[in-house]
Amino acid sequence: MGRASSKENKNIYQISREEQHLTRAQASEKLEWISASRIEKIESDRSPVTPEEVLAMSEVYNKRELCNHFCSTECPIGKKYVPQISKKSLSEITLELLNLINKLESEKDRLIEITSDGVIHDDEIKDFVTINSQLKHISMNVESLKLWFEDTIASGNVNREILASVIEELGEKL
Repeated sequence: MGRASSKENKNIYQISREEQHLTRAQASEKLEWISASRIEKIESDRSPVTPEEVLAMSEVYNKRELCNHFCSTECPIGKKYVPQISKKSLSEITLELLNLINKLESEKDRLIEITSDGVIHDDEIKDFVTINSQLKHISMNVESLKLWFEDTIASGNVNREILASVIEELGEKL
């Protein structure tokens, strides 16, 4: 077994590997096609990580948030369009989401007024931007909820047989 790194400023990939108590060699075995030297280059920021490597690490390290991290901070397109999602507890996500939905409910009529003619007039811009901001926050909370659920599934805290049955019944994909 290798010794634990004492390096400061570890990147998310190294932290995720170490949280699983894996050496680079052990991680490489589990990742199969990513060598220990390649892992070292990614963790030392000497070489950029690829989307395929992030997907593999997120599975092996049981860290679904690695994908969001990559897309929101490293991918040129994602940096522009994908918000970084922070991990929260289920109660935090739920309460925040319900609060945002309640706020938006009170703005629903104003949104209809603004958008009904297909034009945003000068006197409607401020309200539209406010409503759009609320929608972005709702979207981020939905993504947080999805991440929480994926982590819950990955950690084995959901009955997978029942989950598979419900997914099949509803025709859903995870």
